[in-house]
Amino acid sequence: MRQRRLAQRDARPQPISGIQLTQIRREPMLAKEEYVEQAYLFKSLCERTSSNEPIQDLLVKLKEELLVTTKLPMAVDFILAELNHNGTMASALRRMLHYFTHFQTFLIEEAERESGRFDILTAFAILHRESELRAKQIGCSAIFFYQFEAICRNRLRYDYGLQAMSLDPVYDEVWKKWILAARKKIEAVGLADLIYVHSEHYVAQQRRLHRDAVETPDPLLFGDQEGKIALANRNKDQTYLFSALQRQLDYPAAPKPKKRDETIDLLPRMLRQIERLEVRVKLLEEEQRESGIDLSKFMEPGKYKLPEDEDDNPS
Repeated sequence: MRQRRLAQRDARPQPISGIQLTQIRREPMLAKEEYVEQAYLFKSLCERTSSNEPIQDLLVKLKEELLVTTKLPMAVDFILAELNHNGTMASALRRMLHYFTHFQTFLIEEAERESGRFDILTAFAILHRESELRAKQIGCSAIFFYQFEAICRNRLRYDYGLQAMSLDPVYDEVWKKWILAARKKIEAVGLADLIYVHSEHYVAQQRRLHRDAVETPDPLLFGDQEGKIALANRNKDQTYLFSALQRQLDYPAAPKPKKRDETIDLLPRMLRQIERLEVRVKLLEEEQRESGIDLSKFMEPGKYKLPEDEDDNPS
């Protein structure tokens, strides 16, 4: 009986990066004040984490600053408990998918992944800007381009990222199905092609070619300007498409990963090298003296004994 239960458990579909489509429903959007407080939390974490202060201490302080009429202070309490118990934030966010979105959980998971190179400060910056956009209640297309740019610029995993995006409450069922379909095509078809085919500009171009039987793409998600920009950026780097959308249509830009400033560690490294040189110079000076190098200061007291001179022992 036990072996059969284990076999049934192993046969179940395993969740991908903490997300399983068959067992997760989309949660409703939160109130505006919740997203405002989330934006402040992630902004403060991004600014204060760089001071090398433990994130647990930062969360304790930020909890007192958050608005108590929201549910975020209770969420911070749970995150603190998970950090003290497991040492990760993603495990806490994964258990609060009714409050935090799947995309927010995905970013924290990628930042805490040992084999990844995604910085936690960049994740906090992306989450801060995204929470501000949710508080402004902008359109689905702006959120889509913002999230996709964050995945693209930071070289995150497309499969898991698009899966998390499809479960975001900001998208309706039409957007959700299209994102899941794009998830399967993104490796073979570029993003610009997908946007162009599902835009009003594509329909206008087909009608301009005097084609009577023009089938309207299902779904029609993007406008004429988005279609023009996508057509102009086919077979190009995806970052050019995002930059053009931001210049022409004022779409929000995702924070870019910052290069590490190597000059910060330069002074401490030089100080350690100078200390080693001073020790070597002292050893050379002692070697030049008649007494030689005193090795007793390098030994633990009482553990080693220097050999006695044979001339001092009576024969």
